[in-house]
Amino acid sequence: MKSAATRNLDLSSLSKKYMMEIILFCIALALVLTAPGFFTLPNILNIFRNVTLTGVISFGMTMAIIGGEIDLSVGSSIALSAVLTATITGALDKAGIMPMETGVFVAMACALVVGLLIGLWNGFIRTRFNIPTFIITLAMLNVIYGTAALISHGFPVTTLPDWYSWIGAGRVFGLFPVPAIWLLIVFAIVYVIMNLTRFGREVYAVGGNPESARLSGINVTRVKIIILVAVQVLAAFSGIILSAQVMSGSSTFGRGYEMDVISAVIIGGTSLVGGIGKVWGTFMGIVFLGVINNGMTLFGVGDFEKYIVRGLLILFAVLFNTIQLQSLQKARLTK
Repeated sequence: MKSAATRNLDLSSLSKKYMMEIILFCIALALVLTAPGFFTLPNILNIFRNVTLTGVISFGMTMAIIGGEIDLSVGSSIALSAVLTATITGALDKAGIMPMETGVFVAMACALVVGLLIGLWNGFIRTRFNIPTFIITLAMLNVIYGTAALISHGFPVTTLPDWYSWIGAGRVFGLFPVPAIWLLIVFAIVYVIMNLTRFGREVYAVGGNPESARLSGINVTRVKIIILVAVQVLAAFSGIILSAQVMSGSSTFGRGYEMDVISAVIIGGTSLVGGIGKVWGTFMGIVFLGVINNGMTLFGVGDFEKYIVRGLLILFAVLFNTIQLQSLQKARLTK
């Protein structure tokens, strides 16, 4: 039988490993007891629907940050994707090439391809000139927003077919929100990639130590480009979902989303230094932010106060992750 000290050590390790789940459970339990209407199926499904836009991108951002990179331009990519989808759909219909009902498929494909090209561009600049992605994507944030505004002339574009709203606001069996299903699908894909494929292991290796990864035969350039492409493609997909929710595309979409995305990733335990993080942790971070926002809404907390809470959560998460990382490093040194 295990000694009391061993059991305490195991309990301590488990509590650290599943700290986010424990905190989330405690908060959810408090809301169940104090917030009327929280623990109902419609409200739970509403939480998942509300976190879809940032959640979809967060999984791509997890790959990027684990790989030692970051993308601050995802909010502007949402706007560009939405504007392109609506604009191209209307242009095809106006030119008589194809009606909006089918033209929107071409428009969505174009938006995703543009996202891919932006990711390739970011990756090329990063690997060719060794400029930090923080600087590259900060510059691209303004470039992409400006491009979206030029295309839309600063006004919402509403040339979209009626059925298109199903992508962002539909329900399966009249109950499950379609956006939440997109969220789960993207989560499953990224989870498999990062945990069950060679490429996922390469991302961790590159983020942990790029030089060691290169000496091990890993194509560091390829890995960095792919993860930056993944972030942009998922941002474009999120823009498509948002345009379907409101049935328009606008250059004002996505403002501030990059902070929500990075918040979810950091709260989920991914380290900004690279090489450390889990897709499941990001999923927990997404749900955590969704529950917090939903709880504040049920209690009537104002938007300004929500900013303060979100900022404090980010600070707490960074401090907690830093302490955990330092403890892990000390444990390795003492072995």
